[in-house]
Amino acid sequence: MERPMARKLGFWVVVVVLAAAAEVGRAQLAEGFYGQTCPNVESIVKQAVTTKFGQTFVTIPGTLRLFFHDCFIEGCDGSILISSPNGDAEKDAPDNESLAGDGFDTVVKAKQAVEASCPGVVSCADILAIAARDVVVLAGGSSFNVELGRRDGLVSKKSRVAGKLPEPNFDLDQLNAIFSQHGLTQSDMIALSGAHTLGFSHCDRFANRLYSFSSSSTIDPTLNSTYAAQLMQACPRNVDPQIAINMDPVTPQTFDNMYYKNLVQGMGLFTSDESLFTDSASQSTVLNFANSPGSFNQAFGTAMRKLGRVGIKTGSQGEIRRDCTAFNS
Repeated sequence: MERPMARKLGFWVVVVVLAAAAEVGRAQLAEGFYGQTCPNVESIVKQAVTTKFGQTFVTIPGTLRLFFHDCFIEGCDGSILISSPNGDAEKDAPDNESLAGDGFDTVVKAKQAVEASCPGVVSCADILAIAARDVVVLAGGSSFNVELGRRDGLVSKKSRVAGKLPEPNFDLDQLNAIFSQHGLTQSDMIALSGAHTLGFSHCDRFANRLYSFSSSSTIDPTLNSTYAAQLMQACPRNVDPQIAINMDPVTPQTFDNMYYKNLVQGMGLFTSDESLFTDSASQSTVLNFANSPGSFNQAFGTAMRKLGRVGIKTGSQGEIRRDCTAFNS
């Protein structure tokens, strides 16, 4: 019969082993990872991203959202970038169909530029991580250092996406549950949600808040009434499903803390956005970010670095793809 002390010691051994494994994952990424093999990689990527941004603003929200989706499904391993002639890759899943093509093109163009200088050295996963930081800066956000050393994953399946990404109707507990699976805290989650200060959403992602919220209230009572009227004008019933509106109605092309100011005013677009303010367990963080751009920018940079460590492949795992859209043959 196993003794209680033995069981207790066994539990702590497991905890220590898991903690050590997580620490090894972090240690294998480094800010200067390509210092000897491709020292100009960050400037090369920045130039490619800046050129793409000059062609379309969608480069910014498209690339940032691409990074988030990539990391949450198979880890930050570039699996979101794979194209399949059979339509069964990660990007083909319903939750990924709205990812902007300009985000994908940004990474492809940056990879081509890097390959011209350092062939076969830098992973697509790392290029996406650098590009995600660069678009934040181009939109007016604060810079942060990006850890590098990821390798590209070997799995990209449409069937593995469902349930991996937060939904627009999630409450605080559901958001915390899905983020905590990746070692991200509530504060990290609220900071990363601030990326909704950029980009756009199709009407069907929030139409229930306008037309069928509950049996007692057609419109979500937490919605600012003026904002609700604006949304109904932009997204009438049976609207063209291709119609999209800005996530941040005030400064939609600037990376700032306006997202949190909007939440305080009842102007969060998704239920999951507004719940960050209406839930007392997270309201103080929202108020802090709304009142202090510096606090938000620091928290966002920290959360992006932590997000960038999720599910990484390093060392001999995975590969360095020659073409970001296809596995090496």
